[in-house]
Amino acid sequence: MPINTNSFKEFFILIMGPIFQVLARLLLVTIFKNDIKMINIYHLSILSFNLMPIYPLDGGKLLNIVLEKILPLKKSLKLVIQISFYTTITIFLIKEKKINIIVMTILLVVLIIKENKLINYKYNRFLLERYLNNYNFKKTKIISTKNDFYKDRKHLVKDNDIYYYEKEYLEKIMQKS
Repeated sequence: MPINTNSFKEFFILIMGPIFQVLARLLLVTIFKNDIKMINIYHLSILSFNLMPIYPLDGGKLLNIVLEKILPLKKSLKLVIQISFYTTITIFLIKEKKINIIVMTILLVVLIIKENKLINYKYNRFLLERYLNNYNFKKTKIISTKNDFYKDRKHLVKDNDIYYYEKEYLEKIMQKS
């Protein structure tokens, strides 16, 4: 999926996972009426785990969509990675140290580290998409550096008291690379 995908569309796609989980629970409860307590525990566990603010999970991606509305994309990616890491470590510290919690923590930390290493790649891909495609955003934001681009906005870049349209500025920095 392109990084410059509309935030509402991205939100809609992400929210389908939790909605499907709720619908699956309702279906199973109607089929297996004797095991409602077990089904509820199982589905609530999966749903709450998936909605934790940890980036590889849907909750982390939803948090990132919210942060992208108020922060430049690169800063929102970095912040969601930090929140993901601290949330994972906190869960590990407060939970009973069973093998499944230890394995889950290790897996999540590895995925968070991997995502952290990909931030510059994702951001450069985001800028390249902006350079290669024509997006028609309604809101405009004045920025001063290449790291201040927002998602879902067009930009006017102020560089040494000279204003550049987004396309001009991106062309200028792409030629330097």
